[in-house]
Amino acid sequence: MLRKWLRIDDLTFDREIVAITIASTLLLMVDYYFTLTPIPVLDSVGLYLFIPLAMIIFAFRKPVREYGFTLGDWKAGLIITGAAVALMAPILWLIGRSDPAMRDYYSWQATRILPVMTFLDLIGWEFFFRGFILFGYERKFGVHALWLQAVPFALAHITKPAVETLSTIFGGFAFGWVAWRTRSFLYPFLIHWFVATFTILVAAGVLG
Repeated sequence: MLRKWLRIDDLTFDREIVAITIASTLLLMVDYYFTLTPIPVLDSVGLYLFIPLAMIIFAFRKPVREYGFTLGDWKAGLIITGAAVALMAPILWLIGRSDPAMRDYYSWQATRILPVMTFLDLIGWEFFFRGFILFGYERKFGVHALWLQAVPFALAHITKPAVETLSTIFGGFAFGWVAWRTRSFLYPFLIHWFVATFTILVAAGVLG
């Protein structure tokens, strides 16, 4: 188990905060520069789900539920998820149909196994931001962790269409709030899974 503090010269650091910060940054970089498996979405599962879970279990020696790997407040989670889907569907439909950049970027990704692919791509992604980073930082930084986890989330969207990327600092905060409110990464994952799948289907012309 890691000792609680890390000392460098006369500076004292929280070891878990240091570990989460370094690991999250390196994992994003590795994902960008390297392809580790023949199926890229499997890279996402390994880098963003399995490695953080392994760190929590074997290095931090903490229950994974403390990092949002739990059902949490499932009643509130289902209500928030349903409301978010109903609110966002018409907005996503409008943007997906009217923005040429969105159509160009996403339309080719529509396949018969699209829901499976977006599931695998986002399950780790959401745990990484809304579980590992959010709840890891919350212990030290409190509610400010909501904004802190939204920053790398937004930066990870660079190269995607501008209308999407510019919104992600706010979307990342909103996803974080859902996780914080329910104490689970599951509900922002379900919302994000819907957003990604629905957007691609709209951009590809499958839905209207």
